[in-house]
Amino acid sequence: MGITENIKNIYKNNFGLKQRESVLIVTDDALEMIGTYFYEAAKEAGNETALIKIPSIYKSGQEPPTMVAESMKAADVVLCVTKASLTHTSARKNASSAGARVGTMPGITEDMLEFGALTADPKDIIRLTDRFTKLLDEGKEVILEKGGYKLNFSIAERKGISSTGIFLNKGESGNIPSGESYIAPIETSANGHFLVDGSIAGIGKVEEPILLTLEEGYLTDATGEMGKKLLELLGEGEGRRIAEFGIGANPAARVTGVILEDEKVYDTVHIAFGNNKSFGGVTEAGVHIDCISKGVDIYIDGEKVPIEI
Repeated sequence: MGITENIKNIYKNNFGLKQRESVLIVTDDALEMIGTYFYEAAKEAGNETALIKIPSIYKSGQEPPTMVAESMKAADVVLCVTKASLTHTSARKNASSAGARVGTMPGITEDMLEFGALTADPKDIIRLTDRFTKLLDEGKEVILEKGGYKLNFSIAERKGISSTGIFLNKGESGNIPSGESYIAPIETSANGHFLVDGSIAGIGKVEEPILLTLEEGYLTDATGEMGKKLLELLGEGEGRRIAEFGIGANPAARVTGVILEDEKVYDTVHIAFGNNKSFGGVTEAGVHIDCISKGVDIYIDGEKVPIEI
């Protein structure tokens, strides 16, 4: 199935798009061609459609221009086809609060529109995300172990979120493609080390494992050249605060170097730093960067989480 047909199916299956509904495409210089594919498909279907392009200078988690944020609130369906992620921004949160159904697709490629995560059976994604989200909802303490290193943090009183990529009701939002369960840890609770061997948002696939050191929820060190780049992206302030713990739940997803797909890969976990106020945390930092690791042992309240599909 080609790109055009898959985009039509996204509108149909992920949004249940009706002809009377308005569609807004937010894109940037880097992904303008793919944004235009979505624009043309909605226009061809007869929907009231608009496309806004912004410069590709924004970091993941950074707020878009005010005029873009206001336009997002006015649409029924919003597709954010941008290099950096708008998922964890006030603009996205406010659009959802206004009733818009928002799909964010940071770094989407033509390859991803044909293969990989989008080909997964939605029933598998729903089943797996529901299972992991229930564990997060009921859990209090998490321990992650890999390569002889351990990171522990609290998720007590925080709500797990199931991201299936299906947004049929007003105000629903998330990534497309999707398949993950995630939560905002208590921001000052993380201590220990986390070994990253998958990818890092905005940087790409990891060339050699990066060891992250966290003290009281704050990233104090990251090894290697890619670790140095991560610290530079996060800055010196609250950007280095732990923001998210997520579990991949899409059996068809691949580690490609694009975080949109990488964080959905089954048998991976990710931790992120920076903004998390949009999904139950307290940090506003103007940045949100995910770090992916494969084959991590997960313990929630002392019980190992099974990885069998």
